[in-house]
Amino acid sequence: MRQSSARGQQTRKSVPGPREKDSDGAPAEGAEPSEEAGRDADAPQGGKAPRAEEAGKAGKPGEAPAGAKPPLGRRARAARIARWAALCLAVLVLGTSAAGWFYYQHLNGNLKKDPLNLGDKRLDRSAANAAGQRPLNILLLGSDSRNSPENVALGGAREDAGRKPLADVQMLVHVSADRSNMSVVSVPRDTRVTIPKCTDPDDGTVYKETNRQIINTSLMNGGPGCTVAAWEELTGIPIDHFMMIDFSGVVSMADAVGGVPVCVDNNVYDKDSGLRMEKGTHNVKGEQALQWLRTRHGFEDGSDIGRTHAQHMYMNAMVRQLKSGTKLSDPDKLTDLAEAATKALTVDKDLGSVKKLYDLADDIKRVPSGRITMTTMPWVSDPWDPDAHVIPKPGDAEKLFSLVRRDIALDGKDDPKKDAKGPAPSGPASPKGSIAVTVFNGTGTATQPVVTGRGSEIAEALVKQGFTKAVSDSTPRAQADTTLSYAKTSQRADAEALAKALGLPERAVRMSTAVDGLTLVIGGDWRTGTTYPKDGDAAADGKGEKGEKPAKGEKAGPGDKAAKPGDDDRPKDDKAKKEADNKAPESSDPLNGNDTSACMKVNSLNRF
Repeated sequence: MRQSSARGQQTRKSVPGPREKDSDGAPAEGAEPSEEAGRDADAPQGGKAPRAEEAGKAGKPGEAPAGAKPPLGRRARAARIARWAALCLAVLVLGTSAAGWFYYQHLNGNLKKDPLNLGDKRLDRSAANAAGQRPLNILLLGSDSRNSPENVALGGAREDAGRKPLADVQMLVHVSADRSNMSVVSVPRDTRVTIPKCTDPDDGTVYKETNRQIINTSLMNGGPGCTVAAWEELTGIPIDHFMMIDFSGVVSMADAVGGVPVCVDNNVYDKDSGLRMEKGTHNVKGEQALQWLRTRHGFEDGSDIGRTHAQHMYMNAMVRQLKSGTKLSDPDKLTDLAEAATKALTVDKDLGSVKKLYDLADDIKRVPSGRITMTTMPWVSDPWDPDAHVIPKPGDAEKLFSLVRRDIALDGKDDPKKDAKGPAPSGPASPKGSIAVTVFNGTGTATQPVVTGRGSEIAEALVKQGFTKAVSDSTPRAQADTTLSYAKTSQRADAEALAKALGLPERAVRMSTAVDGLTLVIGGDWRTGTTYPKDGDAAADGKGEKGEKPAKGEKAGPGDKAAKPGDDDRPKDDKAKKEADNKAPESSDPLNGNDTSACMKVNSLNRF
């Protein structure tokens, strides 16, 4: 399918739902009790009935003295009243609990659910850190579906009403294992990638692997699970969840949060998206918010790259809005947001409940705005179709993906004392013959087929070096990077001795409570030889090149030789270079979550 041009004609260089009742059925914090439930009609002001002894002291003529038992009839009547009061209270509690439960089920019913990954291969989850915490990788997708009258009205192009939707917005949200920072990586919709073989879960249709299509078409191959498979193929980052929203969902969400502030540096009019805005800052909501997110020709050089930058500005501002809570102090607005969010979203089956969405939002909201970094995958023109498509920029794109895989903050502000390997060893390594290690073959990734017998090969090599307790395990694994994990501080010296014997870099060694003992997983970066290749380390640092070959029967494009590594814009000074290696490359256009000064540059051809 031919897509609109990715390059412009000008070339220059989850929000939790409202908790009306808690899990036990009690009213949510701040809820107003009813008058009937809150006080007895005969109780004095203040809600407390006078004690019996006080009533006795203040008794009137003819009343029983203080402490005397009331007549039997009065006692029976009081008992009946108490029983009725208890019954009424029980009915009230059960009723409110049921109301809360039914509302919770109603919200769950709003959510649409699909399988997470439709490919034949799936990467293993990210490794846990020393504290047992795992990073979270959530793929956010914006669908251009026009399969409803509302979406046709908002998106136009009525001739596309029956077409399968495209994933025109794609962002990976990476929340660090310790929840101290968050990284967002956008991939332009016009990026040509390898889309793996996918099987439609509804009708069983099998879509063959191709490297001739751009990434937004992956959604047509069975649904969002194929886009997830394409992302794992492209980045080597394991995806834990996805969330997809359509046109009408964007509008309702923007309305529910009360609008989002954005900025343009000049008057802009994009007839394709309908966005018309004067210079300055504006609070966009409803259909104008959708126009902002869809605008391409009006920003920067008129390409999809400018659109990703506008989306980052919008997302940053929305996060600040939600974290400030200024728009959500009204319970009615919280209810609106819950309704809008659940009706708008399609999620993977493991994320398919309000409780899980709330827990996810609770995790994300712990990240300070100043530790959120928005980036766009570094890119170059596609040599096969330079006027329309882009491909990952050799070196810089892999560096960005590697930082995310290794859970390194893209803002370069990770604590320099932070050590993934845990506390320093208290003593020397054990004798080689007493160091037990289990070796797994993880070479069968989404990108490459498994190298048969790789685990056994490395285990045998270790035995020859004197590590006689090295054994292989045939349990399938799949990960992009080789890792050597250990469970206890006392095992660190042994792990480092193994790493040295194999030539593994420091970054490959980590402490993790997810393993029982020393565990070596041979990743897709180490497919041959018994010593870790230096070029594998270079690739993880963003210096290598992830080549892309034409599929069988296809010819390379005329400009394929033009895509060479080395143009990574990094400083040559060693100290500055080392600092640059631990944060997003400048070619990814990083934007900090607290940056309120950002303003979209308007394309000179789309001003008024």
